[in-house]
Amino acid sequence: MTGVREGPQDASVTAEPGRPRGNGTPAGDSLLTVTGLTKHFPVMRGIIFRRAVGQVRAVDDVSFSVAPGESLGVVGESGCGKTTTARMIVRLVEPTAGRIVFDGHDITHIRQGAMRPLRREIQMIFQDPYSSLNPRHTVGSIVGAPFRLQKVKTERGIKRSVQELLELVGLNPEHYNRYPYEFSGGQRQRIGIARTLALRPKLIVADEPVSALDVSIQAQVINLLEDLQNELGLTYVIIAHDLSVIRHVCDRVAVMYLGNLVELAGRDDLYARPRHPYTVALLSAVPSPEPVGRTADGHRERRERIRLTGDVPSPLNPPPACRFHTRCWKAQDICKTEPPPLVERAPGHLAACHFPENT
Repeated sequence: MTGVREGPQDASVTAEPGRPRGNGTPAGDSLLTVTGLTKHFPVMRGIIFRRAVGQVRAVDDVSFSVAPGESLGVVGESGCGKTTTARMIVRLVEPTAGRIVFDGHDITHIRQGAMRPLRREIQMIFQDPYSSLNPRHTVGSIVGAPFRLQKVKTERGIKRSVQELLELVGLNPEHYNRYPYEFSGGQRQRIGIARTLALRPKLIVADEPVSALDVSIQAQVINLLEDLQNELGLTYVIIAHDLSVIRHVCDRVAVMYLGNLVELAGRDDLYARPRHPYTVALLSAVPSPEPVGRTADGHRERRERIRLTGDVPSPLNPPPACRFHTRCWKAQDICKTEPPPLVERAPGHLAACHFPENT
């Protein structure tokens, strides 16, 4: 992916207030705190007398926090529970258990009526820019909808405010009366971002914001998100499976596997010294312009690609104890009987593994 501005790679670079820039735990009070978040979907059987015959354990006991102005990336394979976690944070999905605290408010099981005022503070960018925009509405109607739904009055009217938002995300304000089908995928995603910014939220949850876009457009949207964060002081939770995207825009990274949080660390530390074997395998699959490196004594060494054996187990019947032990090359008997706790293996670096890497 070309065109993405490189972030600071030196850990000594001075961070912005409240932003650790990938080198540790969040600074200051947390804007979002998630504790023991769990979501199980019942599997129903029967036509007349429907009954639950099992549960899909989509998310199990996930905990993390996000500081104001920080970007947290959540990565993992498809089906690991990333999107379900994102939808629970914005209260589009009801949690089975756990606690979500946003800006001092417990919103875990809050009623929709009580949640409405908080919708101004929490917004979401959806993955598919084609299905997230109503094709029957103009751009002005789509971007201006938050003002009307929340009954927010602007100084110079909704139309002028929408045009300013379009200009902020790099679109022509004169396109106010056009329809979504007249725009490309990247432009549609910019329209979705403009709608998200309408009420100046504190927290934006972005679910795979660039995965549906052409590679040549991804860099533009990533740079836009970074510029908006610096200009407006936004806080991001970004869901992605592309580790190179997360490396450019996030301060800390959370790695999920089969509904569990297996590693959480600052960006620089996680990419340089991953502790969990699953994270090591993920990073080994990231394309590199320099597949051949050098060892400490100067010899050339080709990067090893770790290929995990077997398929991801079913969330209907996940493996006991460590869920990764069926595919892990370091698994021993304890991994099959005792769940590894998510503990701090280094300052600000948590991993759930009995035999962590890079210790």
